[in-house]
Amino acid sequence: MSDNLQQAGQQDRSRINVHEEWEVRHWTEALGVSREELERAVAEVGVSANAVREHLKRNK
Repeated sequence: MSDNLQQAGQQDRSRINVHEEWEVRHWTEALGVSREELERAVAEVGVSANAVREHLKRNK
C-alpha cells in the first residue's frame, strides 16, 4: 500500500522503502549511491537506514 500523501506527519527516516519512487530518490541522493546499489544493500541488510549506511560504508 502506498503512503497517504494527504496525511501530514513526520516521515519515518529510519526505514528505506525501495518501492516508493520519492524515497528511492531521497535515499540515493542522501547516501550518494545508485538505485541498484541502494536496492542491493536493502536486499542484503534489510530496510533499516542505519544498517544500509553501515553496509555501504564497509563496501566502498
